[in-house]
Amino acid sequence: MRHAILGGGGVGLLIGGALAQAGKPVLLVLRPAALEEYPGGIHVESVVLGEFDVDVPASSRLDRPVDVLWITVKAPQLDDALSVASPAVAPDAVAVPLLNGVDHVARLREVFGDLVIPGAIRVESERVGPGHVVQASPFVSTDLGPPPALRDRAEAIAAEMREVGLACTVRDGEAEVLWGKLALLAPFALGTSSVGEPIGPARDDPEVRDLMQAAVREVCAVAATEGAPLHPDVFIQALLGMPEDMRSSMQKDIAAGREPELDAIAGPVLRRGREHGIATPAVEELARRVGRTKTV
Repeated sequence: MRHAILGGGGVGLLIGGALAQAGKPVLLVLRPAALEEYPGGIHVESVVLGEFDVDVPASSRLDRPVDVLWITVKAPQLDDALSVASPAVAPDAVAVPLLNGVDHVARLREVFGDLVIPGAIRVESERVGPGHVVQASPFVSTDLGPPPALRDRAEAIAAEMREVGLACTVRDGEAEVLWGKLALLAPFALGTSSVGEPIGPARDDPEVRDLMQAAVREVCAVAATEGAPLHPDVFIQALLGMPEDMRSSMQKDIAAGREPELDAIAGPVLRRGREHGIATPAVEELARRVGRTKTV
């Protein structure tokens, strides 16, 4: 399959590098400023894939037909990114977003119609320089939640991902995929960002640990009303078992002075909680501690 990667951050570079290293056709679609700095290839340092360099072409817009358009930008950059990836250029491509949260899927369907396969990735992967990505977590795991009509295409994408060394599973629906990620991501991102430390020190703070565990339960309660029955104990154990030095991308964004994805991560829980009459005080308190509750 032919792949385009919309966004050259930690996730986009990791996926693009893995696919290109395995001989798959890949195009990076980068912002003009990032394209000027791009060295013409990707240098990957990965716990899962090893270390390698691979040439990958790049462009400031989607300029050729592809089969898969991976959307790996962060939520605040989504609209700008979509302006350079017209579906008219690749009308048969499926869009596979790996953004945090849930609200982006409706926006993407406005642009790509039915050709959207919602996805979620669990990884700590960071762009540390032009074309240079470091993946430090001991895992990379992607879930796809296709509509029934796109299940065969999702299975083909997942098979190709596994072929290049990246775990990928096709789930039964997008609610399970998106809320399943949020049940772990929201407590992790909000907890680490509230103290400005990796997950280990966040867990060592009894108050923050209790808030993160309560937040897991709140997200799962909201998820159940959205068609995703989740078991909070599974996510609490995952939260408690994370490597002590793992940092969230929200924490990194705040430290670097970038806009955090607070609305994408906490917003859906708070808004849908209000809609369904489900109290979410732990998520609200952690978001308040992050200090930008005006965005949610």
